[in-house]
Amino acid sequence: MSDTPPLTVPADRAAYAAAVQLAVDAAAAYYGDGTSSLDDDDYDRLVRGIEAYEAEHPGDVSPDSPTGKVAGGAVVGDVPHSTPMLSLDNVFSADGLAKWAAGLERRLGRPVTVWSVEPKLDGLAISARYRNGRLVQLITRGDGTAGEDVSHAIGTVVGLPGALTEPVTVEIRGEVMMTAAQFEAACAKRQAHDGTTFANPRSAAAGTLRAQDRPYVCELTFFGYGALPLPPGDGSEVAVRLRELPHSRIMGLVATWGVQTTAATPVAGVTATGVEEIQARVEQIAAQRADLAFGIDGIVIKCDLAEDQAQAGFSSRAPRWAVAYKLPAVEKITKLVAVEWNTGRTGIIAPRAVLEPVELDGSIVTYATLHNPNDITRRGLMLGDSVTVYKAGDVIPRVEAPVVHLRTGDEQPIAFPEACPNCGDAIDSSQERWRCVRGRACRALAPIAYAVGRDCLDIETLAESRIVQLLDAGFIADFADLFLLTRDQVLTLERMGDTSTDKLLAAIETAKTRPLSRVFCALGVRGTGRSMSRRIARHFATMEAVLAASADELQVVEGIGPKKAPDVVAELAELRPLIDKLIQAGVNMVEPGVTPAVAVDGAGDGQEDEKGEGSALPLAGMTVVVTGAMSGPLQDLSRNQVNELVERAGGKASSAVSAKTSLLVAGDKAGSKKAKAEGLGVRIASPEEFAALVGAFL
Repeated sequence: MSDTPPLTVPADRAAYAAAVQLAVDAAAAYYGDGTSSLDDDDYDRLVRGIEAYEAEHPGDVSPDSPTGKVAGGAVVGDVPHSTPMLSLDNVFSADGLAKWAAGLERRLGRPVTVWSVEPKLDGLAISARYRNGRLVQLITRGDGTAGEDVSHAIGTVVGLPGALTEPVTVEIRGEVMMTAAQFEAACAKRQAHDGTTFANPRSAAAGTLRAQDRPYVCELTFFGYGALPLPPGDGSEVAVRLRELPHSRIMGLVATWGVQTTAATPVAGVTATGVEEIQARVEQIAAQRADLAFGIDGIVIKCDLAEDQAQAGFSSRAPRWAVAYKLPAVEKITKLVAVEWNTGRTGIIAPRAVLEPVELDGSIVTYATLHNPNDITRRGLMLGDSVTVYKAGDVIPRVEAPVVHLRTGDEQPIAFPEACPNCGDAIDSSQERWRCVRGRACRALAPIAYAVGRDCLDIETLAESRIVQLLDAGFIADFADLFLLTRDQVLTLERMGDTSTDKLLAAIETAKTRPLSRVFCALGVRGTGRSMSRRIARHFATMEAVLAASADELQVVEGIGPKKAPDVVAELAELRPLIDKLIQAGVNMVEPGVTPAVAVDGAGDGQEDEKGEGSALPLAGMTVVVTGAMSGPLQDLSRNQVNELVERAGGKASSAVSAKTSLLVAGDKAGSKKAKAEGLGVRIASPEEFAALVGAFL
C-alpha cells in the first residue's frame, strides 16, 4: 500500500476561501442529487489540503469549512438520529495504520485484544429502523445528527427485508449501493428515458435513493455494517445484547435476522489480534477488489469489544475506535480530449479515448478503451465531456460514462469513421465491433509480425523491416507464405547476402517444428491468446481435432463459454485456407506429449501423456503466477516460455494474483504481486524451487 496521497495546500487566504467554497458546493451537489464536480479522491485531497492550511493558519478558519463535519457540513436533515451517525478518519498505508493503532492503545492504556476488519463499501450510509421486526423508516446519514427520510425507497433495496426473522425493535446501519449489474440496468433505463447515463454507481445510487418522481425504478443493494437499540426498546433483551456484544457477534445477529452483510462475499469481515494480522487481511481484501460485483474504497478497522469502543469514545465527527484504511482510487473524472480509431491485425476497427492525464490506481492514465461505436452511442459520449474513467487491478482503463451535469455546451459529437482508417476500404458495421471488409488482409504486416514473434513461431532475424520488403516484393501475403520462400527470392532483397539468407531460411525451417500451441497462437484467432492457445492445444492435441470440434466441444476448454465458442468456430473456418497452406508447407500441427485419442474423444482433459495421468502432473489443478526476473534453470526462458512450462506440467498460467492463485513463482524484484500473495496466504516459490518441482518438463 502507498503512503498518504499527495495534496495541494492553499497558498493564501483567497485560495483557502476558494477551496472551502469548492468543497462545500461539491458536497452539497453530491448529497443533494448524487452529482458533483469532483470525484471522491479529488474531494478527499481537497479537504485534507484545507485541513493542512487551517493547521498552519488557525486564525483564518472559515465557519463554512468542511473539516470536522460529517458530510462536509453540506447536509441538514430533519429526522434526528437516536445515536450520532458519524464519518471515519482515514489512513493510507501500513505505517499510518500502525501509528493509529498505537495511538488508540495509548489512549486506552492497554493493548486492544480483538480487532474487527471489514470492507469499506463505496455507497451511502443509511439507517434502517425496524419496529417489532417490520421495516418502518429509512434515513440518510445527513449531518450525522439528523438525516433525510427516504422511506419511499423501501421495497427497492435488495438485502434490506421488509420484515426480519425475529420481531425485534432495532436500527440497522449499513451502505446502500449499486452492484455492477444494477448500474448497467439503471444506465439502460435512464438512456431509454432521456438519452443520458449515470456517471458511476455511487452517484447513481445517491440519486436513485432520493428520487421520488422518476417514471422508472432502479434497484439498489444494501449491506449492513452495524446495529443498535432503537428507543423505546432500550431495556429489551435485544437492546442489552447490542450494547454488550462484540461487533463481530452483532454482525452475526444481523445476518440471522435476514439482513444482507458481507459475510457471504469474498471480503467478509473477520477478527484479528494484532496489526500484522490486520495488515494481512487488508492485503487480502485489496487483492479481491477488482473481482467484486460491488465497489469498495477501503477497509474499516475497529475495536471489536464493546468496552474498548466505550472507553475510546468519539471526536466531533468520528469514533476514535475505528478508522478507514483507504485504497488507491480506481475511478476518476477527467476530460475526453479526442477519439482515435485504429485497425487491428484481424481487421477490427477499435476506438480509443484520449484523455487529459489523470492519476488512477497508482499510474498516470492518458488513454482508455471505448469498446466499440455502439458503446459510444449507448453511453452518449461527446468530445470535451467530463468522463468517469475506471481501472481496477490489471484491467485496462475504460471510460465509464459522461458526467452530464458538468457539460458546458461546447461539447461536440464524436465522428465515426466512414472508411477503414488504415486502408480506406469499406467498413462492415453489421455487428457491434466494426471491421474492415478486407479483414486480416487490411493489416498484413501486423498479423505476420505477430505470428513470427517470440511468443508464437519465434523466427529469429525476421525483423519488421524485412517483412515489409517481402510484402513489397510480392513474395508473401500471409505468414504461411514464409514457409514457401525460396533462396533465390530472399537473395534479391536489399542487404540480404548468402549468410544472412541462409540464417533466415534456417530460422524459418526451425519454426516449422513449433508445438501446436504456438502455431494456433500465431493464427491470432479473436478471443484467444497465448494461454488460451495452450489450453486448446493441450485439450485437442492436433489441429485436425481442433478444426473438427463443434462449438459445444470447444466449451470444454476453460475460458471458452457459450458466447465465445461459435465465434472461434467461425474464425477457424475463415482461417482454413491459411491453415491448409501451413499444413502443405510441412508446419507441425501436433502438441507434443498429448495423446490425441484422449483429447479428441473428450474422455480426458488433454493433459495425459507418457509421463502419466493428468492428475499426476506436478501442477495439476493449480493456478500459477510468475513474476520478477527468473534465475537458475529458468534464467534464459522468456515469460511466455515459463508459462508454457507451467501448462506442460499440468497447471494454468495466470498474470494476476487472486484468491484463486495456488502458487506464485517470485523472482528478483517481484514487487506488488508478491505482496498480494503474502497477504492472501498464497504459496510462494523461488525460480530454483519451481524448477525443481517441474524439472521433468524443462
